[in-house]
Amino acid sequence: MELTDSLKHLLKETAQQLKGAAKRRFIAQTVVALGYGGQYAAERELGWNRVTISKGIKELNTGITCFDNYQGRGRKKAEEILPNLLEDIKKLVDSQSQIDPSFKSQRLYTRLSAAQVRNQLIEKFGYSDEKLPTEETIRVKLNDLGYRLKRVAKVQPQKKFPKLTQSSTN
Repeated sequence: MELTDSLKHLLKETAQQLKGAAKRRFIAQTVVALGYGGQYAAERELGWNRVTISKGIKELNTGITCFDNYQGRGRKKAEEILPNLLEDIKKLVDSQSQIDPSFKSQRLYTRLSAAQVRNQLIEKFGYSDEKLPTEETIRVKLNDLGYRLKRVAKVQPQKKFPKLTQSSTN
């Protein structure tokens, strides 16, 4: 079976709009309709993956749909692994933070760096070094909680300027 340009465009566009098992089923039905050499033609002409094609054909022949489980992939968040982590970070950092001294914003500034917070979590709350997330992750969590690392300083009084006298030329 010869594939015309309009048919190729239609098949590619339809496959892009489908997801998961429906896409594999469509690809498999198309390849079966192409007949002998259909897998190679679909890979060459349409740019479809041979592994996806064979998986779709197996699903079509057996009637069993493979479960993709995309949600189960990847790493879990640190809060899911250690449920008390955010509260413990807040307990540590709240005592070492203050609001913007000029009261121009609601940002919280803290003296503690992410490395210091990580070390104190190990010392004070008994977290193990292996289970605790990295400094970078703790820094991101601090930023998400609204803390910014900045030297906490008192409001500096304005300097006293010498009063001008009538005899001075300035």
